[in-house]
Amino acid sequence: MRASLLGMGAVALMLTACVGGGQPAPQLTASGLNPAKFDTIINEKPVKLYTLKNAQGMEVCITNFGGRVVSVMVPDRDGKMTDVVLGYDNIAQYADAENFGSDFGASIGRYANRIKNGQMVVGEDTIQLPQNNFGHCLHGGPTGWQYQVYAGEQVDDSTLKLTLVSPDGDNNFPGEVTATVTYALTEDNTLDIKMEAKTTQTTVVNMTNHSYFNLNGDPTQPAMDMELFIDADTFTPSDSTYMPTGEIRDVTGTPMDFRKAHPIQDSLRMDDEQVKFGNGFDHNWILNTAGDDTRACASLYSPKTGIYLEVFTNEPGIQVYSGNFQGIDGEQDKVRKGGVKYPQRPSVCLESQKFPDSPNHPEWPSPYLNPEETYYSHLAYKFSVK
Repeated sequence: MRASLLGMGAVALMLTACVGGGQPAPQLTASGLNPAKFDTIINEKPVKLYTLKNAQGMEVCITNFGGRVVSVMVPDRDGKMTDVVLGYDNIAQYADAENFGSDFGASIGRYANRIKNGQMVVGEDTIQLPQNNFGHCLHGGPTGWQYQVYAGEQVDDSTLKLTLVSPDGDNNFPGEVTATVTYALTEDNTLDIKMEAKTTQTTVVNMTNHSYFNLNGDPTQPAMDMELFIDADTFTPSDSTYMPTGEIRDVTGTPMDFRKAHPIQDSLRMDDEQVKFGNGFDHNWILNTAGDDTRACASLYSPKTGIYLEVFTNEPGIQVYSGNFQGIDGEQDKVRKGGVKYPQRPSVCLESQKFPDSPNHPEWPSPYLNPEETYYSHLAYKFSVK
C-alpha cells in the first residue's frame, strides 16, 4: 500500500568506501547485490546485509534497516534462479525516505495499515497519532519501524533474528515495546517469519512483512497476469481514503472474489467502486483459515515462469496491494534494483494482519497487547514450481 511519507529529519548516513582500482572485485550475492553497499551507520547503529541460504540453492538477502527483505532467489520451472521481490540495491535509497521512500520488503510496526484519523483509545486515554496518509496513521507513522534499525543476529546460515526496542511514545504509541522478527529459510523453500513483541504498557501491535512480489522475473513489465487466490468469503470495504467503512461484505459477484485463482487483471474493473477507490486492489480480506497457519490462505502464480507462492498465517486478515501507485506520479523515473524502472502494477503485496483500524472496531479481532502478554504473529511464504 502507498504511504505519503514525511521527511525523517537528519539521518546520519556514513557509507563505506568504494572499492578502488587494484582492489579485489566485491563478492556479490546470488541476486547480484554488493553487501558493501549496505554497510553503514544510521542513527548511530550499524547496518548491513545478511544472506540466508538453504541446501536447495535458494537465497534470501535481508537488511536490518527496517528488517527489509531485499532479494529472494528461487528457481523457475526451468531451474533458472529468479529474484521475485522488488527493491533497491543499496542502503542509501532505502534510507532516503523523502526521495525514495517505500515499504519495499519491510518489517512493519508498530501498527501495520491504517488507524482512522490517527486516533485510538487506550484505557481511558484518547491517543492522537501522526496523520501521514490522507489524515490517517499508516504503518506506525512517518518514522515507523520500517525506518528504524533492528539489531541483527545471524543465528546460522538459514536464520536471522532481528530485535527492535520501540520506546514509550514512539510516534505517540504508549508503552516501550521490544519486538523480534525471526526470518528462517527452510529446506522446502519457505521463508518463515515469526514476529513477537512484549510491552511495558497496554498498547496496540500489528506487525507484517511488506514484500512486493513479482514472480514473472521481469519487473520492467506489469505483473497483473499473475494468478491470485484468496481463501476468503468476505472483505472489509474501504472509502476513498483507503479506510475501512466498518462493513463486512460478501465477495460473491464482486471483483474481490478470488476463491478460484485467476489473473488479477481480469478483476481490475474500474467501474466497480471499491476497485476505483483503491485505483486497483488495496483491501483487507477476512480469511477463512481463521488463524490456522497450516492451511494456505492465499497464493500467487506466474504462468510465465511457473513460480508458485503460497501464503500461511495465524492472522485473521490479509491486505492485498496490487502496486497501483508504482510507476506513476514520478515513481516511473526512479531507478530500482538491477538498474531498472518499474511500471504501474509490477507487483503484489500479501500482508497478513489484524484488520485495518481495528483499535476503533471492538467487534473485530483485538490488536491490543497488555504487559503480561506476548504478541505472536506467524507469516510464511512457500515457493515451488508448477
